[in-house]
Amino acid sequence: MYGDTDQLRRRVDQLREQGVDVRTLADQLVARTESLGWTGRAADAMKVRIHERATHLREAAADHETAADTLQQHLTDVALLQEAIAQREHEAASLLADAHTRVAQAEVAEDDDRALVDFVPPPTGHRDWLTVELPGLREGRQP
Repeated sequence: MYGDTDQLRRRVDQLREQGVDVRTLADQLVARTESLGWTGRAADAMKVRIHERATHLREAAADHETAADTLQQHLTDVALLQEAIAQREHEAASLLADAHTRVAQAEVAEDDDRALVDFVPPPTGHRDWLTVELPGLREGRQP
């Protein structure tokens, strides 16, 4: 099986939480600076630098959100592929079982049944299930 979707979900949540935390820190930094009551040229220079730093922190927070969104899309893609693999495995298993039954009951096997009975399946959950070609199996989705 490809991709641990539970682990990916946890990482998406972590990235989003970290983005919120970094943005909150930027807001707190600015708020504390503004509340100092310090005045003068040095205070003004410090406020400018703090606002610049807060801007960089907010950009980092936005980068966390972008990373979370990108990872979420990857998670969605992985989940869809896992579903497609599982569906094809299930369909193939049904076709194989039916073919084995027909072959066991018949004196001569049809070509399609012979192909099904002789089929060696890929490992469970493997992406090769998406490209397996069997008589009666719907066309798969390419990875």
